[in-house]
Amino acid sequence: MAQLTYSGGSVEVDGDGFLTNPEEWNENVARALAAQEGFGELSDEMLEVIKFMRTYYKKFQAFPILNYVCKNIHQPRDCVNEEFINPEKAWKIAGLPKLEGVHFVSVDGKHYMLEQCC
Repeated sequence: MAQLTYSGGSVEVDGDGFLTNPEEWNENVARALAAQEGFGELSDEMLEVIKFMRTYYKKFQAFPILNYVCKNIHQPRDCVNEEFINPEKAWKIAGLPKLEGVHFVSVDGKHYMLEQCC
């Protein structure tokens, strides 16, 4: 396990960069995770996406349908893809656990879908 340092402290991440304890997440952690994933500053729209994903996961213990995310935060239909390209990066920045047995595959280099694997 590795440590990810952010303004205010540090958190433990696994070898793929996912938080080992999702309860340690906060916006500063999200910014550090975003930087680790090659993003610059997180916009308000990006923060809305990841906060909704966290809320949805806490309630249903599942990954939300992407269009459902955008509809519920009143953003354009492809907001997750537009903001993060790969939805798994949004999931990771949201501090949620690694998705076991599934991964995202691109159908055209711009849009992604979940697929069972491993």
